[in-house]
Amino acid sequence: MSDPHFNRIALIGIGLIGSSLAHVIRQRKLADEIIVSTRSTHTLRRAEELGLGDRYYLDAGEAVAGADLVIICVPVGASEAVAKWIAPALKPGAILTDVGSTKGSVISQIAPHVPEGVHFIAGHPIAGTEESGPDAGFADLFDDRWCILTPTPDSDRDALARLSAFWQACGSMVDTMDPEHHDLVLAIVSHLPHIIAYNIVGTADDLETVTKSEVIKYSASGFRDFTRLAASDPTMWRDVCLHNKEAILEMLARFSEDLSALQRAVRWGDGEALFNLFTRTRSIRRSIVEAGQDTDIPNFGRNASTQKPDTPAS
Repeated sequence: MSDPHFNRIALIGIGLIGSSLAHVIRQRKLADEIIVSTRSTHTLRRAEELGLGDRYYLDAGEAVAGADLVIICVPVGASEAVAKWIAPALKPGAILTDVGSTKGSVISQIAPHVPEGVHFIAGHPIAGTEESGPDAGFADLFDDRWCILTPTPDSDRDALARLSAFWQACGSMVDTMDPEHHDLVLAIVSHLPHIIAYNIVGTADDLETVTKSEVIKYSASGFRDFTRLAASDPTMWRDVCLHNKEAILEMLARFSEDLSALQRAVRWGDGEALFNLFTRTRSIRRSIVEAGQDTDIPNFGRNASTQKPDTPAS
């Protein structure tokens, strides 16, 4: 098995994913040195207060110098700017990866700027919470969650094996996937649910006949789960929509067709159609629990003292 340990890991961006990586790298001794870089002086100062790294830089180019593994942890729309910034300082033999929720766009943004001898393999840890910033991270975020790597045909096999070993050491289950297929799959399992959540929470807020106090008062019902998704980082999800547009539009079209069929069933009192749909979808929930991707604890485990924070996919 490939060695998951690196001499120096540089984290470019220190939000939820970046800070969680810093915690797990430190806890599981996956690097001799952790380098943290972010453009915000305030965020960098906070990362230092939290002890997330060993050295801290506002200049991403300085941060990646000599790093064996560089992980870009910024919103996908900033990928190209970061790649241009750090490219001259990347050392030959280094592995470059990212954590973005879209892969086709990220690869097209980063790949043209990767120097010869640097191994770029795009990645996506499917883990997250609605929180953001350096204070949001925790070492267990990636435990028993999938990390999808999307190598291209010319990706270095040894680099891929080592990056896979790294994510496994972080607690993730690792799979590889074609970038376009990844974007289509994530459009339905992650991107569309977030878009629907943002929309339904916005609709509730716009309804003049329902006061905000009533929305909050009765949110112990299903509405609360939508608000959790809709509280996710606005910049990140704006970029996801802009950079996975085709797949999201395709999934929205399919969803709209299915929603129209559901509307007809409700309008015409088609109880059989409604029962069949609800039975089919209930079984999907059970399969997710059986696959270890959620819990069957009552109320989603919210009252369990040992329960980790809710982790919507990103």
